[in-house]
Amino acid sequence: MAKTITVIPGDGIGPEVTSATLQILEAAGAELEYDEQVAGVAGVDQLKSPLPEITLESIRRNAVCLKGPLTTPVGTGFRSINVAIRKEFDLYANVRPALSMTDDGRYKDIDLVLIRENTEGLYVGVEHYIGLEGDPRAAAESVMIITRFGAERVVRYAFEYAVANDRKKVTLAHKANILKYTQGLFLDVGREVAKEYEGTIEFEDRIIDATAMQLVTDPYDFDVLVMENMFGDILSDLMAGLVGGLGLAPAANIGKDAAMFEAVHGSAPDIAGKGIANPTSLTLSAVMLLEHIGQDEVAGRIRSALRTTLADPENRTGDLGGSLGTDAFTSAVIRNLA
Repeated sequence: MAKTITVIPGDGIGPEVTSATLQILEAAGAELEYDEQVAGVAGVDQLKSPLPEITLESIRRNAVCLKGPLTTPVGTGFRSINVAIRKEFDLYANVRPALSMTDDGRYKDIDLVLIRENTEGLYVGVEHYIGLEGDPRAAAESVMIITRFGAERVVRYAFEYAVANDRKKVTLAHKANILKYTQGLFLDVGREVAKEYEGTIEFEDRIIDATAMQLVTDPYDFDVLVMENMFGDILSDLMAGLVGGLGLAPAANIGKDAAMFEAVHGSAPDIAGKGIANPTSLTLSAVMLLEHIGQDEVAGRIRSALRTTLADPENRTGDLGGSLGTDAFTSAVIRNLA
């Protein structure tokens, strides 16, 4: 029986990369049906809301969402629509693989996964100005919030991911040497959880700045990485750079009752409608979606077709040094489906 998923094409290049991805899914025989909804600028234009209730109801009903890049309209009350969706459905684990899709990049055979806590840290948005001597904005303060509950569940997710995917090691990256309470709690909880997996999954912790350096100097020393929200936001983009950039970076946002799979890059309004956008990020995110719902065989064939297509520099989009437009690249991937 086909699985119905919510599809949000998004803004800017979103509709183009979403259309390309759905074409590839159909050609590969994915057993999916689509409940298309809007958000972002398209939501405001069509339904007067950047995050319409009908869209949220669709995600609640289907529990799985494929989302193109969104633009948060100015003056809407949302810091980020993406963050709002994650909070609405408590999508606490952001899973960001960095997988080599070509053999001619700066690094070869990269196969890393970063798992980022998605709901806490500085991104809770608890911040304010402090007035001094007549200046109402003399200082600004942000509050980092780490809870034992939030730390435990994301670290446990990282270990369970490692077990389920035959991974060998989990690295917890932190700044507990300076932020002794917030980062110290995250590290303490991580060490407690790690004890339950002794003999099965190797565990280590590293300072976040050293981790950034070591990812560049020797990325092969890592496997699965887990960290709090802002550190994960930064290092996941660094890891995308190891394999060619955000155009090749997929992402999943996982919660207890729902999951959202999205393109990592932005809506790129400057190239919208020009037919040159690279759909690989969203297509790889759709591959993760297929694996999430148990359609592994189709997922594997699409990933293989993408790798075969990208192996030829002539078959790449402009952001990867090639000359193909979105439609031509999509057709090439479909031809390479086994």
